[in-house]
Amino acid sequence: MTLQEKIGSLLSQHQKVQLNRPRAELIRSAIDRKEALATACGALATWTPPESTGRSPKDTVTVRRAKSEADIDWDSPNNVGIDEGTFDMLVEDAVEALGHKDEIFVTDRVVGADPKWALPVRTVASRALTAVFTDNMFRTPPRDLDNSLFAKRPFTLLAVPYDKLNPKRYAGRLRVDPATKDTTNLAVAMDLDRRLGVVMGSAYCGSVKKMIFSVMNYYLPAEGILPIHCSANEGRSGDTALLLGLSGTGKTTLSADPRRALLGDDEHGWSDDGVANFEGGCYAKLIDLNPRKEPEIFEAVFHKARPEEHGAIIENAMMYPDSTFDLCDDRLTPNSRASYPLSFLKNIKEPPVGGHPTTILFLTADANGVLPPISRLSREQAMLWFLMGYTSKLAGTETGVVEPRTVFSRFFGEPFMPRNPSVYAKMLGDKMTKHDVDVYLVNTGWSGGAYGTGKRMDISLTREMVHAALSGSLRQVEYDPDPVFHVLVPRSCPGVDHSALLTPINTWQDKEAYAQRARKLAGEFAAHFNKAYGNKGIEKSVADACPGR
Repeated sequence: MTLQEKIGSLLSQHQKVQLNRPRAELIRSAIDRKEALATACGALATWTPPESTGRSPKDTVTVRRAKSEADIDWDSPNNVGIDEGTFDMLVEDAVEALGHKDEIFVTDRVVGADPKWALPVRTVASRALTAVFTDNMFRTPPRDLDNSLFAKRPFTLLAVPYDKLNPKRYAGRLRVDPATKDTTNLAVAMDLDRRLGVVMGSAYCGSVKKMIFSVMNYYLPAEGILPIHCSANEGRSGDTALLLGLSGTGKTTLSADPRRALLGDDEHGWSDDGVANFEGGCYAKLIDLNPRKEPEIFEAVFHKARPEEHGAIIENAMMYPDSTFDLCDDRLTPNSRASYPLSFLKNIKEPPVGGHPTTILFLTADANGVLPPISRLSREQAMLWFLMGYTSKLAGTETGVVEPRTVFSRFFGEPFMPRNPSVYAKMLGDKMTKHDVDVYLVNTGWSGGAYGTGKRMDISLTREMVHAALSGSLRQVEYDPDPVFHVLVPRSCPGVDHSALLTPINTWQDKEAYAQRARKLAGEFAAHFNKAYGNKGIEKSVADACPGR
């Protein structure tokens, strides 16, 4: 019996399979089964075990087989291979665990707002809350789903978040957890060829979301569609913009523009027809969420409604007995999250699809203070900075981080981009050329000195520069190449009165200190490029655009 047949047998023989139940019923089941608490506002609050307050990258594994082996970058630390036999064992254990549950919750959703490439996703879960999460995050199948290029190639996910693996059974097959000195008892596993996934032992809702997006990031390039970890919005004239950036770079803040409709804040696909959101919802960080600075997100999560009409999931936030939350308290985890449908936001385009982007913004929070506040990138430079995905991790965001640390995350989403890097980079360059797209690097970090000496870029100035980029007015100004980072620095920018601010060395009192810091960062770029991409077939012109080389 094949794995799919075993899953089919489970669903046909189980006494209580809740198949695509209405949203209100799923929410009520999650409350009645004590998987979540209904809060004063009506949202659902849940808390997971300590090992499930975030993803577990080292336990996220992919079947390594001859058919797809050459397509995946196994040198990336995020692509951990397992053999087919181990995956079969995981599926069998998940099926057995599900067979012993009093109820099974099944949802049939899709990922991808463009019906031409929407991926059908069936989630078979042991908990109603997982079903609510998929209802929040994934999309209702379109009426013309049969026309999707994935219509006959669906993906099935088994989610058993609170059932742990038997370490002895997987000894020598899965990693040894240094904390327990024993084989791990959880797995987030994908078989990309057989189109199956298993989440077992990880109660973090994001494990479900990120597995499916990793799957899409693998499948789409083979169909000529570029997956991008980004937010996207659309101006009143129909112009689409993409904003890429890691945590702390201002992606959420800058993409929430009252003059532009939001397509989505996390994952999109760029096909021959334009851009479309993967998701039907948002999975927003809650730590330090300020209702004045992020009113739409706050309202989406904490608006008042009957629990059955609400369904936002508040995960691992500090809640007091009176059902109020302290979003600045990170004692449980700094990674508290909220899942809610896109429809809870006001300025959303529905369906969340747009034309080909006219502008792409790469956001970085450079704590070294040496990158220009905005610069234009050529095709090769854009491919290079896309590969690098640079930002700085600041002191205070992680225990033990005192000095700012350079962070590189390929394509601004390294853990979720399994294919060989040249594939994604070349697709970006080709689409830039074909659709005449402007790409800008926006530094939302420091100016006038490094972190601790200089000051963070004024958000109002950054907004003016972003507006100049999106409006096309930055096409009209003259540029000079930066001697260290090779990017093209504008001599002037509409909305910025003091043009000297555009060239970072001008803002430093100690010019030699600037030069030393710039050379140091450029050296880190070169070292990382050589290590990560030295043997990956990256175009020479792209490699030559790397600082420090």
